[in-house]
Amino acid sequence: MTGEPVLPQAADAPALRPLTPPPSLGRRMIRHYLSRVLFVVAMGLVLTFFALPMLWLVTAPFDADPSLTVGWPDWTMANFARIAENRYALGSLRNSLILGLGTMALVLTLGSLAAYALSRVRIPGRDGLLYALLLLSSIVTGTAAMVPTFQLITQIGLINTQIGVILVLAGGVLPTVIFILKDFMDSIPKSYEESARLYGASPLQILTHVVVPTARPGLAFVAVWTVVQVWGNFLVPFLLLRTPESQPAAVLMYTFYTEGGQPDLRLLSAFSLVFSVPVIAMYFLVNRRYGFRFHGGIKS
Repeated sequence: MTGEPVLPQAADAPALRPLTPPPSLGRRMIRHYLSRVLFVVAMGLVLTFFALPMLWLVTAPFDADPSLTVGWPDWTMANFARIAENRYALGSLRNSLILGLGTMALVLTLGSLAAYALSRVRIPGRDGLLYALLLLSSIVTGTAAMVPTFQLITQIGLINTQIGVILVLAGGVLPTVIFILKDFMDSIPKSYEESARLYGASPLQILTHVVVPTARPGLAFVAVWTVVQVWGNFLVPFLLLRTPESQPAAVLMYTFYTEGGQPDLRLLSAFSLVFSVPVIAMYFLVNRRYGFRFHGGIKS
């Protein structure tokens, strides 16, 4: 014996086997890729569903012979001349502006006062009252309150007046506005108001010169949201306004028919594009100046 270690023979070494993923891992990978493919297909269908009406809205007004299908238009500007030929079209846009701006001014004034009071005054059941108003405004829709609303406006003598429509529309959106603005009011540090009181500012001066400028992003969002809600509202103006001269564009649009009883697609397409421009322009203008968010952003 020489004392040297005996090395194992090659036959004694274990054989190396290639690594293969377990069958369950392969099935999970297949399910993962299939789910991603189905997700992309579903999102593509949803995008197409929403993009086709927008594409029709952009192309049909410039088509000499528009139809309900989307295609390459036969470019013309003559469709917009039909808006001026309709004696109620331009007036309906003016009525929509009056209703939208009037409702916005009333909602911003009452909503900011109520939200500031609910934010600063500690009263029992404050949060429950706020959530109850929001819940009731969501449950009791315009359709459910159609008959009592009509009877109330008739009894107070505001039927066929824009003031009556503004009051009804403002009452419908006011609970949501208070709920949104209260969060902005809660985010404003009370130290701002205490500093203003030390300089002799009254409560109204504190609200107008301290609170309102600080909550401008929330007020800007509420202003645009209110105008959008009023701009496309059909039911309330249709119930309360009796004459075509006083009806807004959202109601008058349903009267654009030819003498044969078919929809006048030339007038309808051109008017729809003009009808959409003010809200879109206001959105981009306010968004560029203030930005949009649903919550306050100032920390104490």
